[in-house]
Amino acid sequence: MQNVTANPAQGTTQSHESHAFRPDLFDGKTVLVSGATSGIGLAIAEGFAALGARVIATGSSAAKLEARRADATLSHLRFEALDVRDAQAIQQFVGGLDTLDVLVNAAGVARPFDEYRDDVFREVLDVNLTAAMRFSMAARAQLEHTQGAIVNVASMLSYLADVEVPAYCASKTGVLGLTRSLAHAFGVAGVRVNAIAPGYHRTDMTRPLWETPASAQKIAARSALKRWGEASDLVGATLFLASPAAAFITGVTLPVDGGYVSGS
Repeated sequence: MQNVTANPAQGTTQSHESHAFRPDLFDGKTVLVSGATSGIGLAIAEGFAALGARVIATGSSAAKLEARRADATLSHLRFEALDVRDAQAIQQFVGGLDTLDVLVNAAGVARPFDEYRDDVFREVLDVNLTAAMRFSMAARAQLEHTQGAIVNVASMLSYLADVEVPAYCASKTGVLGLTRSLAHAFGVAGVRVNAIAPGYHRTDMTRPLWETPASAQKIAARSALKRWGEASDLVGATLFLASPAAAFITGVTLPVDGGYVSGS
């Protein structure tokens, strides 16, 4: 497991994945992405914006928020500070949106080896799993009104074990169950709930691994495609699950790992 303390800090460029979709696919739609000031969340936010959506990207790091707001290439995104551990703040923030069509729960942390401590274990579950429930419940009424969709971010560690990060594994496994449960709870009102499960993608989060030749080669060799993923490789799957093309798909988790898990 990567040696990380939070979501990747690496920025992204506009995803090539968005080019496979109609450029106005999300015109007039409002999309909220948590954990979107860096890495995977930022790539997903940019992907929706590239297809015409009004995107609100949230994060809790003041430094990252300042950097993203100062980046002229990201002027099409609206960055907002929000602590995903604060249920009241989430309720107020989401309730203040005039409309919402898509919610992407991308916030996440990992604390290698420290997760065996009770306080750290609870913190990781709070950010990675409980926060997704908080956002989903806060957004339920708006998503029911727009017949919208939720996409959660699970992980290949929803299926595999990693002794360095027991809380991360537990929380990401929990995302699978939460996704199925919310799909049935919200489905009666026409809201779809799905998830993606990333594998090894080249971000700052995984930098210690992909900058080390031995580990980088070992990981690439295990995948069916014999390469690492990029953050942009997760965009297409997310756009699809949020789009009308997936109108009868709900309660599923789509692995986007280059065949890594299936090669075990």
